Amino acid sequence: MPVEIPAEFLKVGSRGPEWVAWLDRLPRLTSDLLAEWDLRVDGQATYGNCALVVPVLTADSTPGMLKVQFPHWEAETEHLALRIWDGNGAIRLLRADPRRFALLLERAQPRDLTSVEEIEAIEIVAAMYKRLHVPAGPQFRVLSGEAKRWASELSELPASSAVPHRYVEQAAALARDFASDAETDGKLIHTDLHYFNVLAADREPWLVIDPKPLSGDPHYEVAPLLWNRWDEIASARDLRFALRRRFYTIVDAAGLDENRARDWVIVRQMVNVKGAIQDAGTDQVLPHDWLTRNIAITKAIQD
Repeated sequence: MPVEIPAEFLKVGSRGPEWVAWLDRLPRLTSDLLAEWDLRVDGQATYGNCALVVPVLTADSTPGMLKVQFPHWEAETEHLALRIWDGNGAIRLLRADPRRFALLLERAQPRDLTSVEEIEAIEIVAAMYKRLHVPAGPQFRVLSGEAKRWASELSELPASSAVPHRYVEQAAALARDFASDAETDGKLIHTDLHYFNVLAADREPWLVIDPKPLSGDPHYEVAPLLWNRWDEIASARDLRFALRRRFYTIVDAAGLDENRARDWVIVRQMVNVKGAIQDAGTDQVLPHDWLTRNIAITKAIQD
């Protein structure tokens, strides 16, 4: 049974010629994997930001999900992280072909943590941190290397950029310090752990999916829980209070160092801003809602 690529997912071809070429290969690639791994399609394909996901049954009728990803560095070691966790709080890896960026995963339910009240959802994620933050091996890219690069790139942002420059300078200095800090590397971190990347499951109540692993610092994990589910923050009567409530709930529930977590949030928000400005290029068509969100978080957690 051929897999029908969702029409909405085909829009990723607008990202450039490499995406178009990959989409052209994707039907044959998916068919080859289904045949080689003796899988049967068991529902309509879905998708994420960079991957096609197909519900399947294995030869012994075990439900699974075939995930085929666009080749990029964040996905290169996903299979290694999942093997290390071995289902402990995370989705279980059944099979992998790293060369083709293909994974066969256990099947979870389609319900994520956006179905749970905000503070309860944060506490669920925070409780998972200690299970996931195990020693990382040498095969993972290190966070200190990313911090060194970010410090340099942030320092190059002109003062005229659409962000208070004091925050850019602050983030560059913090990133520079983190780059030389021995505590910046060493633990296996997810880097994109938030409400959409935790699914309800049968084996455990909740399982983490879609790691973008690094060897890093657990305090780096906090920021995505602040910038996701933004509508709930934006509709709050007091935005600053709502953000600080989230921040302190994460820190307290996870037993993190408040100052270190705050410093990483500042770095990550300004890295987001830097990326938005760079993506806009010379046209300077900036996503103002996204810029406002990152600046608001940076301001709220420290002012």
